[in-house]
Amino acid sequence: MSYPQNSPRLLKGGIVVVDVATASLTRVISLQYNPDTLNRTLQPQAVGADEKDRSEALRLKGPAVETIKLEAEIDATDQLADPASNPDVVQYGIHPQLAVLEALVHPSSGELLANSALEDMGMLEIIPMESALTLFAWSRSRIAPVRLTDFSITEEAFDVNLNPIRAKVSLGMRVLTVDDLGYQHPGGVLFMNYLIQKEQLAARSASPTLASLGLSANLFGGSS
Repeated sequence: MSYPQNSPRLLKGGIVVVDVATASLTRVISLQYNPDTLNRTLQPQAVGADEKDRSEALRLKGPAVETIKLEAEIDATDQLADPASNPDVVQYGIHPQLAVLEALVHPSSGELLANSALEDMGMLEIIPMESALTLFAWSRSRIAPVRLTDFSITEEAFDVNLNPIRAKVSLGMRVLTVDDLGYQHPGGVLFMNYLIQKEQLAARSASPTLASLGLSANLFGGSS
């Protein structure tokens, strides 16, 4: 895609998949169109929140539980307008793009077959399969390790061979913190960077005066 002169290049949000064992990138998934909205929820982890212990009212057990939800669109219309340059889209529609996202929530077929072989050998305990580290990237200032928690696809249009050519994808993610991964895990390091970036951005926000809230400096005293 060409960009008008002096026009800033549009960055895209997306997902980066990292093999922790080798510290190598295994997949970069770019959203075809940036969604118009991004919903984030932060739930504080307060000590004694359920026990109503006054001595613990202001204490936090750890980082807040942050969840992210977005809805993205995938559309093959532009590619189908130039079939000679996009033979895979002509043959498969948007199946490949959907399959890449679906692979994030499945263990690989190789891992399943390996576990099946271990069961056939009489192994009493099969260790759950570990997925790759998934990062959600939404600008250079927001790169967070996440786990996909919700994933739904609404296929809206099909070609003559019933390949989907337009779909909406809803993604729900939970940010993984040092509580989940530890401080030494690559994902834990990335979370700390994510948190530090939040603090640096917060420091850039101007703080208004108490007067702008209709308050006096004698906040804890009697009547002013």
